[in-house]
Amino acid sequence: MTSVPAVASTVGRTALSIDVEDWFHTANMASVVRRQDWDACQLRVERNTMRMLEILDENDARGTFFVLGWIAEKRPQLVRAIAAAGHEVASHGYGHELVNSLSPSAFRADVVRSKQHLEELIGKRVRGYRAPSFSITDWAIPILQESGFDYDSSLFPTVGHDRYGKLTGIDAGKPIALLRDGFYEVCISSIPVGKRGIPWGGGCYFRLIPYSLWLHGMRTILRSGNPYVFYFHPWEIDAGQPRVPELKASYTFRQRVNLRRSEERFAALVGAFKWSPLCDLLDAWTKARETSQRRSTASVLPRSANVSP
Repeated sequence: MTSVPAVASTVGRTALSIDVEDWFHTANMASVVRRQDWDACQLRVERNTMRMLEILDENDARGTFFVLGWIAEKRPQLVRAIAAAGHEVASHGYGHELVNSLSPSAFRADVVRSKQHLEELIGKRVRGYRAPSFSITDWAIPILQESGFDYDSSLFPTVGHDRYGKLTGIDAGKPIALLRDGFYEVCISSIPVGKRGIPWGGGCYFRLIPYSLWLHGMRTILRSGNPYVFYFHPWEIDAGQPRVPELKASYTFRQRVNLRRSEERFAALVGAFKWSPLCDLLDAWTKARETSQRRSTASVLPRSANVSP
């Protein structure tokens, strides 16, 4: 496994990602909204995602949309709209099941089903994957590569969390790592503290932390020479999503904290930086790495090997 040093082509870059799922898909809701009841739930993801697309269009920003396969089957027109607006369409799996709760064969079936359906809708290859609740694990990586993905973006190398997964050998402060030949991990941003870090990549943390402090943390990451990778969900700009009284208090807090202010805050953040999809960040990074390797090889060749006859 190789972490790639920061290079000029990615210094200061900000990459945006949206996990396209609805309010009842979250792991917070899993204990009170059964999977067999999803079809009866109020579907709000299309309105919220279209609003996000408007915000991005107003600010000439592009991002990566990790679309849940279940959503793609219910709202194929939404997937096509994302692609038509110039954004990268990537996979969030099919059924929003934590990776570490599945067998390898069940995981393979889940990601292949989602990938194939998304590719049929947009007419191009899907390159990226993100695990539900960042629940990635080492054994999933070869399956993702064998299934035709170029990269995973599921690692959030932060201090402890009850759902987040881990990958061997990747620490905070290493935003992109080569996991296997031709396959990369693009990490969610955090502020390094030793081998782990303070979560600074989006989601509930973005809704909870004061906006000015959030910007300060982002700029700290960018000044370190690393790119910045942000994530958010359509349901996080939806203060009108149904309340579930049976949900325990800690999960209600995670799901609903500062929802009323989050659309305004998200729009401000999109307008404050120049955003690109993860595939563009990865392509710039790998191109710079290959160039650096060629130069290193050339520099150690005998002088005669570098002179044309």
